Amino acid sequence: MAVGAGIIAAMDQELPASTPAAERPLTRRGIERLDLMLLCTEALDFNGGEAMVWMSEHLGFDHLFPNRVELWKRRCHNPLRRAFRRGELAPQETDALIHILCQMADRLYPMLRSLLSANEPPEVSAQRWELFQSRLADLMKERMNPRRSGVQTLLDPVAGAPQRRALVQALALGAGQGGYGRLRASLMDAVA
Repeated sequence: MAVGAGIIAAMDQELPASTPAAERPLTRRGIERLDLMLLCTEALDFNGGEAMVWMSEHLGFDHLFPNRVELWKRRCHNPLRRAFRRGELAPQETDALIHILCQMADRLYPMLRSLLSANEPPEVSAQRWELFQSRLADLMKERMNPRRSGVQTLLDPVAGAPQRRALVQALALGAGQGGYGRLRASLMDAVA
């Protein structure tokens, strides 16, 4: 028995401890998607950048993002940006950005719902999407690297439509109770 217990004890020591999901950094695709969803909130809210800074202070993340420049620096870890910063975001920084995004999604939920509603007249829905796509395209041209294929796809009116819709749907799922968990799980599994 002592021998069996020794083998099991040795096996337990050799197995690496798994990192809890909350401590794992987001993948490159997850960071891209997070920043694109933050950009979508700016497309939906003309004061979205200021609202993010206010939300950061309101949620108590001013130690991580003491000003708008620090918030911008964290968002620049997205490789699709013109001004791209190498390295990984710390897990507490990504969590803070996800919390900010969820609060923004809560604030913008009526707009998200109207974009995704199938009960709206088709012409009204088309006008809303056109306005959103126009504003998002302006922001992307201003901030993203136009030579990246992901940016070109998102800017394409036809080819980028499913991806833009998926971003808005993910934002809507981030709203409400449990939104943080849903959004974090989707960002951890981000493939495209």
